[in-house]
Amino acid sequence: MATIEECRAALEKLSDSMRDAEGDVRAAVALDRSVSCHLTDLDATFVGRLQDGRIQVHDTLQGPPRDKAQIRLAMTGDDLVALVDGELHFAKAWGAGRVKLHAGVRDLLVLRKLL
Repeated sequence: MATIEECRAALEKLSDSMRDAEGDVRAAVALDRSVSCHLTDLDATFVGRLQDGRIQVHDTLQGPPRDKAQIRLAMTGDDLVALVDGELHFAKAWGAGRVKLHAGVRDLLVLRKLL
């Protein structure tokens, strides 16, 4: 099972990749939205902001997210690490129910370029 530290490192790696994105992907990461990522197996949530093409984690909370972020993800820590490392395909994981993504319709249309 992935640790909180491994999950935070995975989010930092994802953030670095997003910063270096180009084209349609760059437009998708240019959003300015509140984000949360609930790690169901660790019962912990990273909360922060997608801003300036990066994910900025502001806090790590015990339990599910307390506030409703504009973009919300839920998955296990292992799935987060596997997604970021390219070992798990987002669409397949989402279709199988391993990853949950909640966002407004406009945001989903933009985010699909990332997925």
